[in-house]
Amino acid sequence: MKYEGKIKKWNELQVGDSASFTKTMTETDVIMWVGLTGDLNPIHIDKEYSKTTRFGDVLVPGVLVMGLISNTVTQVTFGNVYANQSVKFLKPVYIGDTVTAVATIVEKLEKRHMVCLKTECFNQKGDLVMVGEGMEYIL
Repeated sequence: MKYEGKIKKWNELQVGDSASFTKTMTETDVIMWVGLTGDLNPIHIDKEYSKTTRFGDVLVPGVLVMGLISNTVTQVTFGNVYANQSVKFLKPVYIGDTVTAVATIVEKLEKRHMVCLKTECFNQKGDLVMVGEGMEYIL
């Protein structure tokens, strides 16, 4: 793959630059996540167990949903390096929910050559299900 002209340089990045990514979360996504990570929490894989919880159904792992943010940060700052990510899980995400992740540059830190990004995930109803802040090293 050729990256010429796609790598984002410091002077090209502006406060307000934003990207989004939308995905419907499937049972296959969850099964693949469980296989890749070994996270066998029954709330993610056992429908009968999940019915007995306050959520009433299987939940998509929060960290899987958070992974959608990586896509948006990459779109905004293509070719650079994630430094950190904070996240607050606000509402559950269920199999079949459609999640839109959004990353927006909110600050450029000149001395550190980093950008700070507001990161959010919304479900198909427009409910904010996850909010956080990411930092990206601009090479």
